[in-house]
Amino acid sequence: KEFKQPITLTTHLLSLQKEHKNATGDFTLLLTAIQSACKFISSKVRSAGIANLLGYSGSSNESGDDQKKLDVLSNEVFGNVLTKSGKCCVLASEEEDNAVILQGSEGNYIVAFDPLDGSSNIDVNISIGTIFSIMKKTDDSLPNINDLLKSGNNIIAAGYCLYGSSTMMVLSIGDYKVNGYTLDPTFGEFILSHPDIKIPEKGNIYSINEGNTHLWEQGTVNYVNDKKFPKEGKPYSLRYVGSMVADVHRTLIYGGVFMYPSDKKNKKGKLRVLYECFPMSFIIEHAGGASSTGTQRVLSLEPKEVHERCSIIIGSKDDVFEYETYEKQYNQK
Repeated sequence: KEFKQPITLTTHLLSLQKEHKNATGDFTLLLTAIQSACKFISSKVRSAGIANLLGYSGSSNESGDDQKKLDVLSNEVFGNVLTKSGKCCVLASEEEDNAVILQGSEGNYIVAFDPLDGSSNIDVNISIGTIFSIMKKTDDSLPNINDLLKSGNNIIAAGYCLYGSSTMMVLSIGDYKVNGYTLDPTFGEFILSHPDIKIPEKGNIYSINEGNTHLWEQGTVNYVNDKKFPKEGKPYSLRYVGSMVADVHRTLIYGGVFMYPSDKKNKKGKLRVLYECFPMSFIIEHAGGASSTGTQRVLSLEPKEVHERCSIIIGSKDDVFEYETYEKQYNQK
């Protein structure tokens, strides 16, 4: 068989850069910095059990979540790498109370990130991951919070890195395809392993925390019941990890729908807009899927706060749009 030279993430980024005559290389350098941070976090996740990195750090973040040791380490690594890249002007992290404004930086990129999503699963060796989105500053004013608080329509790239049986980065840039890159541990590079990922238009899996059933609004109750007990055809299967990056990745590959809707306790939803819902919505839409709050497109939201939350229904187009019909029927009653 003819030997095929593996395509690394760096090589792929450089080839895409050549397609833009006015490219400065800044964006490529930023993504190179992000992949370096993900490699470091991956190594620490895999050695956590023997490096005393399991358990809680004794602190909590802005959202009131108790921080794990790896939460703190991952946040420091990601923040330092982005800052030292010199390509960013505003950063927002789940683990920081406020956005970080990099005054004096010559960078013009805004990055929002969850350094370690699903960290409650760290101690039990279940897949976790890093989520990020990138926007670009479009004027010459000093960087400020308003550069960050924009609708998801301003995102130019988004991705996540999944630390599971293998380490895999899924990335979507502008109008380009959604590609998956698997980290080859033999020489430490992300290799293009899943080119042009497309989510099925309809799936047969639903993903939701059914422990919250008593809090659900009626539209969600009716939708899930009809997935479990359909009048015709086979019922959907339930799959729920409790780590957004793992649940959305499965949904991207197999199809179906991941749901974390607003309910009687969390009126605005539970997941954060800027560094969880926006990046995942960007990726899923570019793969041919859809993402909704139940009543509107997630990427059309205009957040007013760094840690703002929203309801999210994300996955195969047919499944997401079907959920919206249930919400519409419920809201009209």
